[in-house]
Amino acid sequence: MRQALIKLHVAVFLWGFTGVLGRLISLNEGLLVWYRILITVLTLYIMMRAKNQFESVSRKQRTQLFGIGILVALHWCFFYGSIKYSNVSIALTCLSSAGLFTALLEPVITGKKIVATEIFLGLVGIAGIYLIFHFDPQYKTGIILGLICTVLSCIFSIFNKNQVSYTAPRTVMLYELTGGLLFLTLVMPLYLYLLPAENWVPVNADLLWLLLMSWVCTILAMDLSLQALQKVSAFTQNLTLNLEPVYGIILAFVVYKENKYLSQWFYLGFSLILLAVILQTARVIHSRKIFAKG
Repeated sequence: MRQALIKLHVAVFLWGFTGVLGRLISLNEGLLVWYRILITVLTLYIMMRAKNQFESVSRKQRTQLFGIGILVALHWCFFYGSIKYSNVSIALTCLSSAGLFTALLEPVITGKKIVATEIFLGLVGIAGIYLIFHFDPQYKTGIILGLICTVLSCIFSIFNKNQVSYTAPRTVMLYELTGGLLFLTLVMPLYLYLLPAENWVPVNADLLWLLLMSWVCTILAMDLSLQALQKVSAFTQNLTLNLEPVYGIILAFVVYKENKYLSQWFYLGFSLILLAVILQTARVIHSRKIFAKG
């Protein structure tokens, strides 16, 4: 359990870089995600073929993985859209609502019993979002996109819990992202027609940032998170994801000086998010110790 939590926190730390990298890349959110997934899928396929790790799955499971991959792709599109309409700090902070949405959705999807403590901790996180949303109205569009992104994140995390229980994490990742890539490729003409882009291909340092995002913040981070999900619940994973704003916001402060544009309400809301993460982490560790003694 301890190793699973360590892997999960390392993955979240790496995901904290994606917001900063997303703002550095000049492509719009749709093309950014398409290139990110393309590089990731090609790299994973070559890597797994070279190491003889490629596994085929049944048609039914392939369909399920492709469907989850579509949710992943949409999640990333809404995430980078949130950054475009607000900033890195706001987009990352929206992910704090993952705890509440997972606590509500997981029982509906999996039949798991509702846990009052999880609902309470999720509400603590959503209270932090409300403070920012209510007192910083200029970020409302970005917050709405960020909340949609978070709901999608919760749903695919819940479904992934079942997939990684009997399929290798990298196989899950490859099939899911292939599904996401196929979906984005099909809808990209309509997307670019409705939202025209100045650049269709990476320019200047964009390719370097895309490679870093794909190899380190996607392949390595997703591999670690899927391994961790074999041991921890979807709720624990999503609530731990609230640490992504911690790492990402610190980077945004350093790189973009975003602290100059945020009010005291942001910091109060952010403190509530951090409190929820600390309480859930302590709760998980404590429950495991009691179980081990029993």
